[in-house]
Amino acid sequence: MRVFYLSLCVVTALFAQTAAGLKWTMPAGWTAEGARPMRAATYHVPKAASDPDTAECAVYFFGAGQGGSVEANLERWKGQFQGPNGKVADAQVQKRTIHGLAVTTISAAGEYSGMGGPMAANASGQPGYRMLGAIVQGPAGNVFLKFTGPDKTVLANQPKFEQLLASFDKTGH
Repeated sequence: MRVFYLSLCVVTALFAQTAAGLKWTMPAGWTAEGARPMRAATYHVPKAASDPDTAECAVYFFGAGQGGSVEANLERWKGQFQGPNGKVADAQVQKRTIHGLAVTTISAAGEYSGMGGPMAANASGQPGYRMLGAIVQGPAGNVFLKFTGPDKTVLANQPKFEQLLASFDKTGH
């Protein structure tokens, strides 16, 4: 019985994550990566058969009152996608409530410029990319989710991203 209990604890620790007074569960089929600066979690998402790259879902928590407002982040994320006309790509923004938590989601597609700035890995944009993002307003601050990758891979995993969002709840519930 002791071995089973220990195994169950290890499995739970691998799949359940916490930050900002919130808990969530990584979707099956995604892989948790090691710790990174400013990230509560990073998930590797396998690529769709015809896509050139894998995708990544990063979960950020910067601390209470940190990371900027919901609107400022939505505007920054929108600005990271360029449409075929060379202008900022259209983005769909929605607000909803999950387990009593205010959640704002965004979806954008086009040429992805990433984080930008001097720390950027790519100076040029990635064509054919998509982002599903969310800002979950937790008791101890906002948690930011940014799921980016090739269009087909992100769309194929959209149900898993929705599952991840639906798993968010206050710790202790």
